[in-house]
Order: sequence, then C-alpha cells, then structure tokens
Amino acid sequence: MSERILVINPNTTRSCTKGIAAAMASLPMPAGLRLEVAELPAGPPAIASWEDWHAVALPLCRMVERQPAAAYVIACVSDPGLEAVRAATPRPVLGMFRCAVAAAVSRAERFGILGFVAASEARQRRALQAMGLEARLAGWVPLDLPMAVLTEPEAPRARIAAAARRLAEAGAETIILGCTGLAGHAALAAEAAGRPVIEPCRAAGAMALLAALGEREVPAA
Repeated sequence: MSERILVINPNTTRSCTKGIAAAMASLPMPAGLRLEVAELPAGPPAIASWEDWHAVALPLCRMVERQPAAAYVIACVSDPGLEAVRAATPRPVLGMFRCAVAAAVSRAERFGILGFVAASEARQRRALQAMGLEARLAGWVPLDLPMAVLTEPEAPRARIAAAARRLAEAGAETIILGCTGLAGHAALAAEAAGRPVIEPCRAAGAMALLAALGEREVPAA
C-alpha cells in the first residue's frame, strides 16, 4: 500500500489547487504517511454545471487506477464521480461535501451552505437527500463568482461576508463553505456570520487521515 493520501482537485484552476493544499497543510500527519494534492489534467476550470460534474467522473477513475494511495479525496464540494471512483478502487474515497456535512451536523442542528454558483445547489441538495439531512439545511446562498475571482484574497470579500450574514439570519448555526475555492476565506465568513465555519478541505483531510490509518490495520490479502 502506498503511504499517502491523494487529494485530487478535479478542476485545473491553479489558485484553487494551491488553496486546497494550504488549507490542508497543517493537518497532523503521522510518520510514514504523507498528503499530496494534485490536479486532474483533463478537468474544466471549475465544476460549475452538471456537464462538468459528469465529465470528470471517468478521468477521476482512470487517475485513481494509475496512482495508488492509502485513501483518496475528491477535492470538490459537489463530490463529482464519487460513486464511480469508489467502484474503481478498494481503498477509501472521500467526497468533500459529505465530509463537511458530517462535520457540520456534529456541531449543530441546522447548517447553511455558502455555495459556488446557483447550479451547484441541485447537486448538493441531492447529496443531502441521500444522507437524509436536507431538513437540517437552514439556507443555501450562492456567490456566483468565477473560480479565479473566488480564490483571490480581496475581490470576493464583500460578497462572501454578505452571504454568510444571510445564512446566519436564516437560522444557520454553523456554515459550510460550499466550494474549495473558498478555502482561504473561512475566517472572514466566520467573523461576518458570528457562527462556526466548516472548511471542507480540512474536514475531508481529517476524515481521510482516519481512513488511511484504518487501512493500516487491515491485514494484507
């Protein structure tokens, strides 16, 4: 077994990949286990539409088949190709959205989602329905900004703060950042909303670490 957790960004926006790596850099990795962040070479600039979501599933499978790891993380908060990739490897495969939701409901009864674009809502609601948790969603607010703008340190700040406040007013007791491009804005959203914020990169990284350690306990076939 390869002693790494492979985190795959299914889009090709380099600033997004750097933000994912930065968000996960402080995770406490034990000796002998490393975390690697990579881009999907065939990916779009962002997972904005259902077409984008479906288009990356097969390339993700092929990448996972070629690159052994103790665990994999699909680094998009719409969990594209999750079921297909799980069928392509016996190793754990985690989706950032499902990990973030699990973290949110462990902290509060109701949560809100700060979304990427309006088209993301249907994908995330379907995942919530599959998890049996849609009733605990207090609100969903899209930012509708290009990925390249979303990852900038200053340009999206006003819109992020306003959206975070709307979620708090809607009754969200904790807020999920609904896009990996928001990884660098967790503190801003938390300050604006006055609520704890779940950053999906760290949530998925922590769960992938537990999964990879669990793989070490499984005897070789």
